Amino acid sequence: MEISAFGGIATSFPGVRESAGDGLAQWRFHGRLVARQLEDDHVVIRASFGRRGELLREFPGTFSVPRRFGKHMMVVADLEHGDADAIEHAVALAWQLQSEPA
Repeated sequence: MEISAFGGIATSFPGVRESAGDGLAQWRFHGRLVARQLEDDHVVIRASFGRRGELLREFPGTFSVPRRFGKHMMVVADLEHGDADAIEHAVALAWQLQSEPA
């Protein structure tokens, strides 16, 4: 999956807008982070700790949690080698998480 395709998925959810900082894209729902680009073929996606564990177990070739994100509610998706449907599902979960009332 190309980063532009990922952006199309992310912005298909109501209220999600794309912006760029330092040359990397990010997607936010009313200012709340949904996902952000790490490099050409990897993005970090918001995920509750429970959902993150599920994604890691079900799709170990698609998702990972580098040490620097261990304490954060995020999961890294491999756009080049990962399962596109699983990545889209993770974005849907992130949107749901961020669109819930605080």
